[in-house]
Amino acid sequence: MHDACIATTYFTATTLDGFLADEHHSLDWLLSQDVDPDGPGGHEPFMAGVGSLVMGASTYEWVRHHLAESGEGWPYPQPTWVLTHRDLPRVPGADLTFATADTAAEVRRLHATLVDAADGRDVWVVGGGGVAAALAAEGLLDALVVAIAPVTLGAGMPLLPGAFDLRLESVERNRAFVAARYAVVGPR
Repeated sequence: MHDACIATTYFTATTLDGFLADEHHSLDWLLSQDVDPDGPGGHEPFMAGVGSLVMGASTYEWVRHHLAESGEGWPYPQPTWVLTHRDLPRVPGADLTFATADTAAEVRRLHATLVDAADGRDVWVVGGGGVAAALAAEGLLDALVVAIAPVTLGAGMPLLPGAFDLRLESVERNRAFVAARYAVVGPR
């Protein structure tokens, strides 16, 4: 952990075969699962400690499209960074910063910015796996908290591309999901 009060956590859900989304970046498989948002590994308890967020462009685009379809507003009051090389539309009312982090030095600078913005709270790596892997490669990802769904896709966007050592810290059940917490030991 980089500060006594701050953890950088990749909090996500995955299919049993290790995919975040299908080949079209869809999370439809996730939205049909039975989960208690306040239960073990649930979204609501986790969000109570989050001070800043970072996500990739594909994750942002999925969230933005999902919100447009549902008519909901941006759900995160925390400052959010979106890593992209594209000019993406903004979500009205969202505290968004579009950035790039292509080199190790840029990843370290971004992480320092995220920690500062979190103001003593945790940094949430929303997704995708490439964003989490870039932080893990620099030793900046403290934990992977993953809800494993009872579904397989056969192909799609991988949970965590790259080779990393993890240490299992806890396992609980949340309805249909296995909720596991891993410490990120580092790159293999």
